[in-house]
Amino acid sequence: MSSLYLPVLLMLIALIFRGVAFEFRFKAERARWLWGLAFHLGSLLAAFAQGLMLGATVEGMPLQGGKYLSGAFAFFSPFSMLTGVAVVFGYALLGASWLVLKTEGRLQRIAFDLTRPLMLAVIAFMLLVSAWLPFLSSRLMERWFTGASFLYLSPVPILAALNAVLLWRAVMKNRELEPFILSLCFFALGFLGLVVGMWPNIVPPTMTIWDAAASTSSQTFALVGALVMLPAVVGYTIYSYRVFRGKVRAGAGYAH
Repeated sequence: MSSLYLPVLLMLIALIFRGVAFEFRFKAERARWLWGLAFHLGSLLAAFAQGLMLGATVEGMPLQGGKYLSGAFAFFSPFSMLTGVAVVFGYALLGASWLVLKTEGRLQRIAFDLTRPLMLAVIAFMLLVSAWLPFLSSRLMERWFTGASFLYLSPVPILAALNAVLLWRAVMKNRELEPFILSLCFFALGFLGLVVGMWPNIVPPTMTIWDAAASTSSQTFALVGALVMLPAVVGYTIYSYRVFRGKVRAGAGYAH
């Protein structure tokens, strides 16, 4: 929708700037810190823009006369700002736990030290977003807290709470693999909670997944492409993980 054009544009610019900064930092001699800062800011902006779009979509764009407003800042709200910051901390947790898994020595120790506060922040943001979500509309409140709905939706927050406990224990025991896996599970459970809470709407408050669906011919065309590309993407991902398995040792990499 046109209301999301600005955060989408910001995300694309940040991703391009991030890639360019990464390459220039590799080649730079005296200004590596500058390109490192540029890489950091590009990554930060890209993550925040994704969180903005997520929050705006979940909250629903403001309506006027039954139509979505197309103002450049229609996405802006306290809830979308919250989800923007939450996604930044979530990605930071994934990055820190990945470094724990792939590195050793001093760098791994730094990653462990970062994982603890990031884990607490992500748990806090999960609680804030979960507590705020039912109050976005009376329909969401009814969906989460009526008798039958509460029973079949309750496994999601229960699993999220269990995941938080397991993540805490894994980090406190300095485990290497479990923090990254459990961080991924946190993201999966968070998105699952958002989807089941909004279902069947894909853009609240009124646009359902059926309203947003493309024509049958378009879906068939996309399905054929997905059947071809999805196995290729999965296979390439498995192969790349196999090639780059194990620890990144000190001094490994391209010669500078």
